[in-house]
Amino acid sequence: MMRLEVIVTQFPDLEIVELTGWIDRGWVRPEPDGQFEAIDIARIRLIYDLRRSLDVAEDAVPMILALLDQVYDLRTTLKAVSAALETQPPGVRDAVLAAMAGAAAP
Repeated sequence: MMRLEVIVTQFPDLEIVELTGWIDRGWVRPEPDGQFEAIDIARIRLIYDLRRSLDVAEDAVPMILALLDQVYDLRTTLKAVSAALETQPPGVRDAVLAAMAGAAAP
């Protein structure tokens, strides 16, 4: 875990005031003690890249983050469904896979 002052040193031209603004907007959420975990630092890197490398407008960042959060949640759910499906008898797995294939057909 890292503190705000250490994090800004990892990103060229990222100022504490800008990172604090991201926190105020809810784009990044440090722990109650002010520390950032690895997942938070990855999110900071994403926001930094969106703003600097991709020149994404500030007002578009919340929408992008929300969509990426939905994709992450969906992946987590699909992994759980897949793990649950693996514990089922072969007949149940086959029936579910067949139903999924039928639902995906045009």
